[in-house]
This record gives sequence, structure tokens and C-alpha cells, in this order.
Amino acid sequence: MAPAVRANKAVWQDTFGVKGEIRDRAATNDDELGDHKVLVKVEAWAINPCDYMLQDRNMGFAYPVVLGCDVAGTVEAVTPGSSAAAKFKVGDRVFGMTANNGFQDYVAVEDRLISKIPDGMAFREPVVLGLCVATSALFLFGEDYLNLSYPKIGAPKKGKSVLVWGGSSAVGSNAIQLTTAAGYDVIATCSKNNFDYVKGLGAVAVFDYKDPDVTEKLAAELDKGECAGILMAAGLKDGNLAAWKVAAASKQKLKFASSSYIDNMDEVPKNVDVKQLAPANFKPMPDCWFEMKEATFEGYLPEALAKGVYKIAPPPLVISKKGLEAVQEGIDLQRIIGEKGQAGIKEVIGRVKGANAGDKVSPVKLVIERA
Repeated sequence: MAPAVRANKAVWQDTFGVKGEIRDRAATNDDELGDHKVLVKVEAWAINPCDYMLQDRNMGFAYPVVLGCDVAGTVEAVTPGSSAAAKFKVGDRVFGMTANNGFQDYVAVEDRLISKIPDGMAFREPVVLGLCVATSALFLFGEDYLNLSYPKIGAPKKGKSVLVWGGSSAVGSNAIQLTTAAGYDVIATCSKNNFDYVKGLGAVAVFDYKDPDVTEKLAAELDKGECAGILMAAGLKDGNLAAWKVAAASKQKLKFASSSYIDNMDEVPKNVDVKQLAPANFKPMPDCWFEMKEATFEGYLPEALAKGVYKIAPPPLVISKKGLEAVQEGIDLQRIIGEKGQAGIKEVIGRVKGANAGDKVSPVKLVIERA
């Protein structure tokens, strides 16, 4: 029997600094999936901060490319007898991530980077988790980074703390939950407006990152016991600088990992143990994510979601426009959030919901549904 031929559209990025264009793209054929790929018919896409950055900046891609990482949908095809077929079957509802290539109708995804969606959970909910869960897990549990113990249901308390700088960000929201589930006490930073949100994710202590005395206050908090490390989850270069100041002020020699590459290593204080690979030693995508699958898509995450002990964070903000036609709108709205921060979230919520967001707004992640 000839393999199925599916009409597929994608949002093409023809070069940097321009908007995406919807055009045809040949879908991956069933006989091209191999041992570890699953073809997913996408029902929801989530927008990440990196999506607008990759659209705006010259990243050296061989254009045209298809951007987008977070997807949720239904398994359309899997190779019979493959490793993927041992875990997934046609019709399964799944969520997960791909290293770009997500903004299209049909996506071939690594079976180690997707999980089944619990019954009763809509596609729009877990689609927000993919990239930010994988990113936080890489820097928290990767052997080249903080190398913490993996999360598990009922993990005993370690009696150690971990600082998550940028706790209300997408990466931070998931880092707090994963680290807490591994038995560590999470101390986090965010704006005052987000204290309740971050505490609700499991942080035992929260500090205002804008407090002029935050460095000394955090160092004193960490030095009340043993600190297992610091993760800079959000803040780019400024976040790195602020977070490693805390590490330098501690009486302990602390491990430090960042979701934003540190290109000014000569400025890092000598008593900070930075865990970062040289570019030549980076593990390629998607292979770099596979090491943490026990903490993410093939271990703790689906179990915790099914048992209702893992929160969908940041919560989805669904754009009213549907399908791939809404992707560029989502990227533009994410750019507003990226450039304006808290004020941008308030503006975007107002635009999407058509109403005033009020004075107090919590973090959100933009989501587009197929229909």
C-alpha cells in the first residue's frame, strides 16, 4: 500500500526580520519516520519567547526555515514495530516539543520528546510545557550543569536549597516545580506582583529581584543551610550578572547554570562555579534533551500530570484567531511581552480578551488552537 499523502501547510520564515508566510510544505511520509519519530497532527501550538527572537535576529539559519517548538495534537502515524510504536499508537493525544519546525499542520516529533495527554485535559493546557520543561530540566539535572537528583513522586526532602532567578518566567515556573519535586527547597526571585504565583508553584521563599538589597538578602537566605546551586531562568545578560552576584556573596562556592549563554566569562567572580559547556562541546539538538527524559517526557512529568500534582504553568492565553493564520499574531504579541515585561503582559491580555486586565496580572503563555 502506498504511504498516505497529507496536505500540509507551514509558516515559513524566509529570512530574519520579516513576518512568516504560510505556504505548502510536504508532510513527512509514514515510511520516513524511522524508529523514533511520530507524526502528529497538530491541534495546538504555543508561542515561546525564542520564537520572536529567532524571527527578528540573524541566527545563521539556512533560510527558509520553519520555526516553532511547542505542539500538542493527535498521533497520525508511527512505524509498525518501531521503538516509537511501543509507546504510541495512532489516535493517541500527545504534547511535547521539537527543535523548531513546529509551526505546521503535521509535525514529525521524536518519541522521547512527547508524552500522552491525560484524559480530560484539553490540548491548550499541556502545549505550554514542552520547551520550558525541557530547558529547565537540562540545566537543573544535566550532568554538565547543576546535576541535581531527578524529580519523582514522593521524593524525600534533601535538606538543600536551590535558587531559581526569574521564578515567574516560563522556564522558572517549571524549574520551581521540577526542583521541588526532586526534594529541594526552592528560593526564587520575581516581581512583587508575582509572589503569590511563584509560591503557588512550590517556592518556600520569594524575593523581589528589584530590591536594592536583594543580593545580600538572598546570600543570607542561601547560607542558612546547604545550597545545591543557582539556576538563572530568565533575564538574559542582566539576569546572569544579578544572579552570579548572589553566588559571589554567598559563603559557599555555589554551582551556577544559566538558560542564557554566558559570553562574558571573564566577568564572572572567581568563587562562582559556572557550569557551562564550551560551544564546541554542545550536544546537538534534539540529543541534548534525551538525557533528561526521566525527569520530563518519559518519566516524572506525565505521571505528575496524570496524578494532578503538576501545574500547567504559565497558564495558557488562547488567541481568538485559529490555525496557522494566527501564528504571526502570536509572535507579535509575544514580542510585546518580551519588550515591555509586566506592562506587556497586561497589554496582551487586554488585546486577546478585549477587556482591561486589571492592575494585577500573572504570567501567561500564548496558545493557538487549530479550530
